[in-house]
Amino acid sequence: MPRDRRAAGALSALLAAHAISQTGNVITAFAIPFYVLGLGGSGVEVGIAAFFATAPVVVGGALGGVVVDRVGHRRAAIVADLVSGATVLAMPVLALSVGLPFWALLILVFAGGLLDTPGQTARRVMLPGLTVRAGVRIEQSVGLLDGSERFAKLIGASITGLLVALLGPIAALFVNAATFAVSALLTWTFVAAVPATVRLSGDSVDTPRTSYWADLAEGFRFVIHDPLMRLVVGLVLVTNLLDAARGATLMPLYANDRLGGAAALGLLVAVMGGCALVGNVAFGFVAHRVPRRVTLAVCFALAGGPSSAAFAVGAPLPVLVAMTALSGLAAGAINPILGTVELERVPEHMRGRVFGLINAGAWAGVPFGALLGGIAADTIGLSLAFGIVAVVYTLVTLSPLAGGAWREMERRPVVMAAN
Repeated sequence: MPRDRRAAGALSALLAAHAISQTGNVITAFAIPFYVLGLGGSGVEVGIAAFFATAPVVVGGALGGVVVDRVGHRRAAIVADLVSGATVLAMPVLALSVGLPFWALLILVFAGGLLDTPGQTARRVMLPGLTVRAGVRIEQSVGLLDGSERFAKLIGASITGLLVALLGPIAALFVNAATFAVSALLTWTFVAAVPATVRLSGDSVDTPRTSYWADLAEGFRFVIHDPLMRLVVGLVLVTNLLDAARGATLMPLYANDRLGGAAALGLLVAVMGGCALVGNVAFGFVAHRVPRRVTLAVCFALAGGPSSAAFAVGAPLPVLVAMTALSGLAAGAINPILGTVELERVPEHMRGRVFGLINAGAWAGVPFGALLGGIAADTIGLSLAFGIVAVVYTLVTLSPLAGGAWREMERRPVVMAAN
């Protein structure tokens, strides 16, 4: 198919909007723990705040995917950003006026994240249609979407680390609200409502209109009955739980206790995001040439094991930076592989609800991981907690090498749907 310049521009705008929206999420992840610590909160309270920030991802992912399919992907992405921005803006406004107690912070954090996953899902479902029309290989396009998230971590972590260190978390939350507004404006202005155009052989685009719950059940049955999707959800559920324990509670507490505060944490997250972005870009050029299963297992293990072990042994900051860089480079290959596999296996008309359910399942452990990370820090200590994360992460992520349904990851034929 010849390259469509308008679609290429819309694809670029979609990636930019996704990056900016994700930057807002990074700022939230940074500002909230340090706001709680500034109130005199403990590690458990940091974990509770992280729980309320991540629990709506599961709820919104499970229930919002059908809504994305029904109301339209572009509209869902815009509304999600506007609602997230409004709830985030309420936090600093209340803190500077009538006050923002811990319980009110939890309510706003939960409300702000409720539409986050549907918004991400909507942008992801729009990706294949724009990708084909723009003349871009699907692996590369998925890599660019993931790369935009990595870029968001790089920028968001750097900005937030400085803002929190110099001006405090309240200033960071004002910037956070602005990112969601800009993302919504980009999507509304430059991204047209383009239907998906990539489907697997045998997919049917003529699907009868059914009820919300029937659509949700159909998506749930698809995920449950597909053996590879079950394995993917299970693997990512465990790794996300461990990542949440590490990133949402253990690392902020470690930075606050041993590295001097938010600036060091910002550096580490920025290195992770920057190196993962490099990994995304590099992998995009070779993704269609390498075996997916082995690449996924090796890169997944490197993404979490070495860096967690470095924290466990109390390595100095330069070593932590080096191990984090290695983790980032390896992590750059993970989501492009998984995202492409999901796009190949899920029928067009079900992508919103199925992707939402996959995200919900994969994120189901995140709220508990964040909470367990805080409990572990206050009970067994940071070093032992990081050591457990390193061992479990490595063992779990090498499981695709065992074979079985994991062998179905390799490429499937893809055909173009008629316009």
